[in-house]
Amino acid sequence: MRVIGIDPGLRKMGWGIVQTDGVRLRHIANGTLTSKGDTLAIRLLTLFDGLREIFAEHTPDAAAVEQTFVNKDGAGTLKLGQARGIAMLVPAQAGLLVGEYAPNTVKKTVVGVGHADKRQVEHMVQMQLPGAQINGPDAADALGIALCHAFHLRSARTLDMALKQASA
Repeated sequence: MRVIGIDPGLRKMGWGIVQTDGVRLRHIANGTLTSKGDTLAIRLLTLFDGLREIFAEHTPDAAAVEQTFVNKDGAGTLKLGQARGIAMLVPAQAGLLVGEYAPNTVKKTVVGVGHADKRQVEHMVQMQLPGAQINGPDAADALGIALCHAFHLRSARTLDMALKQASA
């Protein structure tokens, strides 16, 4: 199963794809989309088009997006929410359910500490995906989101199998 993680941002949107085969994880690709344009609408369109190209090229089977945290700048939070809408729309158009994870959940899953910094996340992503060339901090965060979703999907499958065996 190919899992894409998306770290939404209006200027830079990180993305990362991992392949999971049971307990094995393998890096597929990662990168950062940079929005271009003079207006918000055009910047959102460039993110939308870029993410659609990634989906067309890599055909993920599952998707996850980091939840928005509210900061002191209301206008900035609103713009981030619009970029997050793009990050959720493209997987939905591909027919995928979109997992959503709080930043602390991703950090706790990947690093073991809910308040880890970006360097710790990138280090642990690199440890779990040896040989991956990570395209910057936004891509590292996106790979962390993909890993988090892969772990949660695996746990859900294990629970489903256990419940089926218990009821048989």
